[in-house]
Amino acid sequence: MNELSTFWSAWVTILTLGSIFGSYWLLASVRKGQKNNTDTNATTGHVYDGIEEYDNPLPKWWYWKYVILVIFALGYLALYPGLGNFKGLLGWTQVKEYEREMEKAEAEFGPMFAQFANTPIEELAQDDQAMRIGQRLFSNNCAVCHGSAATGSYGFPNLTDNDWLYGGTAEAIKTTVMNGRVAAMPAWGVTLGEKGVYQVSQYVLSLSDLAKDTEAVESGKILFNTNCVACHGQEGKGSHLFGAPNLTDNIWLYGGTQEQIMQTVRNGRNGKMPAWNEILGEDKVHIVSSYVYSLSNQ
Repeated sequence: MNELSTFWSAWVTILTLGSIFGSYWLLASVRKGQKNNTDTNATTGHVYDGIEEYDNPLPKWWYWKYVILVIFALGYLALYPGLGNFKGLLGWTQVKEYEREMEKAEAEFGPMFAQFANTPIEELAQDDQAMRIGQRLFSNNCAVCHGSAATGSYGFPNLTDNDWLYGGTAEAIKTTVMNGRVAAMPAWGVTLGEKGVYQVSQYVLSLSDLAKDTEAVESGKILFNTNCVACHGQEGKGSHLFGAPNLTDNIWLYGGTQEQIMQTVRNGRNGKMPAWNEILGEDKVHIVSSYVYSLSNQ
């Protein structure tokens, strides 16, 4: 955790303590003036609609309650962080608290995760208890990109079908979750020119029977075979080795309209999935992988 500079640490400390002592001084000084005033009919001088506002002292219970709150605040600031870089007498930090909670959870649930880790993914995908745990882990960590139903969104693959960029076997899915993936399609706009980008996009659309410009398809096929087959293959069915998508199934990661495909060809695409091994640990990755596997193998 980054510390404040000496100036800002002192500034925060002065403002915090100044606010506490200043407010108490204001309250105490006003109360003292009221106690020395024996005129019980004194008013503040405010009159509205014929009604005068009396200057009566604060109730004792309210005053002492405030005093107790001031003492509590000072005690809290002495024990816990709150005064600039002063860490408090207890040495409490949110990082230590998080680590303590994680250790407690690991001690309670670790043996169960370890038990599941020894079960093959294909078998674990049939275990209702494990899949409920896997669903919660997925919702907490993966749903922000792939959606709560794992159906994906623009730029994030649908995990409920059988269209896999890096393979849908149990081992391939676990490798993806554990180590993450980095995908990169180069930009072809400069190489092909705008006309070539259009022709290639028409050929790509033709692989799913969506093209409308026959002449552009023929020219685009030549450009595709020259520049794109190394990743997408001669038939455009992709490669799990490179994470190159199948272009023949009408399933699109970044959209399948003419404009969207041209955008992809022209500017390229860069996708990154983080590695979850260090974040979740191998046992939890095993359960999440089993859950993902179950989504398309039910």
